[in-house]
Amino acid sequence: MVDVFCGAGGLSLGLRDAGLTIAAGIDLDPACRYPFEHNIGASFHGRDIMEVSATEVSAMFGEAPIRVLAGCAPCQPFSGYTTKRRESDGRWRLLLEFLRFVELVRPEIITLENVPRLTLLPLWGEFVRALEALGYHVVWKVVDAADFGVPQNRRRVVLLASRLGTIEMPKGTEQQHRTVRDEVFDRPPVEAGECDRQDRLHRARGLTAINLERIRIAEPHGTWRCWPEHMRVKCHTELTGRTYPSVYGRMAWDKPSPTITTQFYGFGNGRFGHPEQDRALTLREGAMLQSFPANFQFVPPGKPIVARTVGRLIGNAVPPALGRAVGKAIIDHIRSQEN
Repeated sequence: MVDVFCGAGGLSLGLRDAGLTIAAGIDLDPACRYPFEHNIGASFHGRDIMEVSATEVSAMFGEAPIRVLAGCAPCQPFSGYTTKRRESDGRWRLLLEFLRFVELVRPEIITLENVPRLTLLPLWGEFVRALEALGYHVVWKVVDAADFGVPQNRRRVVLLASRLGTIEMPKGTEQQHRTVRDEVFDRPPVEAGECDRQDRLHRARGLTAINLERIRIAEPHGTWRCWPEHMRVKCHTELTGRTYPSVYGRMAWDKPSPTITTQFYGFGNGRFGHPEQDRALTLREGAMLQSFPANFQFVPPGKPIVARTVGRLIGNAVPPALGRAVGKAIIDHIRSQEN
């Protein structure tokens, strides 16, 4: 498997655990190199994919008889805010660049993950029709990662396409969703602004005095609408701010977490308050709610940890547990074709 837009390696980790061999990862972000190479053990190519040739991608596969090409283009261009700026945002081309690799390399299997909104755009229909014209059997579906063992509500579109024959979507395996308690309850307690001595990633961002007061009165799964008027953020008293009740909120122990974004380490950025402790999630907790193992390393030893950088790597990642389900579907498909 070659992982385009590989990020920190969440999808690669899941596919590897399912039984695929990871040949290489490609990503423009240099911060992805260490976590991908250290945890996945495959070569990392810090390149802009618009400058990578199909010949280079083909060479990364070596002599593999079955080649899997994975691509999870950055989702920011497909958000509600940016969809009106298609012509001015070069990132719109990333999905088409992935299609370029497919057209020229013709891997036996491809998989793709992105935000559901992408499926509402004309670009998505163009992409799917192009795959079918190339002889691929295509299936796709909007899924919730919570149905695949991720302790988080995270809706994403997953696509699978194969030149070998009809391929089926991964099936959810979790009858009862994993919860915040299942994943992070046993993490050592830390105060806002402090770091666990045994794990550099288990660090909580500091809180201002007013935010410390706010989190102390915040109820799990409650909203700021229950707070006294003088405690509310000024923008929430205005008409445009009243539709965001989940910010400055605590998570609930016995529910999956909300979608982990790139700024989950900030109390005011969503429902990212710890269920009991007066602080936001730590970087390690956010990674574990994405289903990364507790020993996954994002930063080389001795190097400083920048919350914004690590938060971006974690929030943008494909949850490994979802990747594992996709990998199992691919393995099952290959075996069915062999039989």
